[in-house]
Amino acid sequence: MLFRLWDQPAPTQSVFRSNGQVVVSSHALAREVLTDTERFSAANALDAVEALPARVLRVLTRHRFRLPPTMANNDTPTHPRMRELFGEVFAPQRVSSLEQQVEEWTNQTVDDLRTSLDCDGVADLDALVSAEIPLRALVRLLELPAESTAVVKEFSRSALEMFWGRPDLDRQLELAEIIGPHHAELRHYVRQASGPVGSVRDEIGEDEATGAVFFLLVAGQETTAQFVTLLLHYLVEHPRALENGDGAAVVEEGLRLFPSIVSWRRRVRSDTTIGSEPVKAGESVLVWLAEAGRDAGVAECPREFVPHQRGSRRHLAFGAGKHRCLGSQLTRLEARIIVDRLREVIPTLRTVSAPRSDDNMSFRMPGPYMVRRVS
Repeated sequence: MLFRLWDQPAPTQSVFRSNGQVVVSSHALAREVLTDTERFSAANALDAVEALPARVLRVLTRHRFRLPPTMANNDTPTHPRMRELFGEVFAPQRVSSLEQQVEEWTNQTVDDLRTSLDCDGVADLDALVSAEIPLRALVRLLELPAESTAVVKEFSRSALEMFWGRPDLDRQLELAEIIGPHHAELRHYVRQASGPVGSVRDEIGEDEATGAVFFLLVAGQETTAQFVTLLLHYLVEHPRALENGDGAAVVEEGLRLFPSIVSWRRRVRSDTTIGSEPVKAGESVLVWLAEAGRDAGVAECPREFVPHQRGSRRHLAFGAGKHRCLGSQLTRLEARIIVDRLREVIPTLRTVSAPRSDDNMSFRMPGPYMVRRVS
């Protein structure tokens, strides 16, 4: 069940065991695990769910692929400084400076959507809207070449499948042949970079900077893109939800109910308890973030989409504690603008085929999402 938590019914227990994982679903206990770094380590956050065989590792090693403790998987003394450095990349003023550009991209996207509907009768909201805008924004923030967007998308989707999905050996080898060369290109970019990324490289080293940029490219735009697709699907199916709130409020409810990162991992440092459940050192804990947002007491109507309701922002879509997502402001900005710009269009759309998600432990990876106009 752990590979498709979004399809599972609400659990009857706040802590339970399944498939070798200690699963935590309540909001209070999930937050406890994420914030208590003395009892729980983030070191396993980026470990491949399906162990990578030697043949796959040889392909990655050939391209100097390394994933040292960087951001999400870093519980060493280097983490605070590394986070501070990359925090400058996502500084509020830098994110805010993108607002006009995101609005322009979104306006163009709405035009492209209308053209696609006029010419083809259908359009893919995932490809046209969700995949494009977060990727462009992150490329701009990291000062990557603009033409690298297609490469980043292929690279990041492959990484999500490799490390959090359950591909068989043949598929792992295919993914390694995609990830390895792209990672080598990323290392070359980091080696030559100036600006914020160059400053990070000069202080923490090439391997660590490359690993951190790798994770940011994967998580920094894929999570937003996937969330936007999930939210747009809900709004097309329930357009009246737009009548009850502005874009920011609608986005916040979406983050609470449809976070793209469904679960995240921690490792137990020493024998302890989670709630009343004894856990031993070395055990893996799966924090069910999506279910934590729906927990009783989090919001007035915890399982209903009600913009502006009390508790709407108490979700854990961005995690909590020392590893809380650096890009939360960027996600909110992008999603709010998209919702506001598509507000008049959404009620005119109908779902042709809902976004599909493959087996994955942490990421929904929905798509494509085909829509048509109301007849």
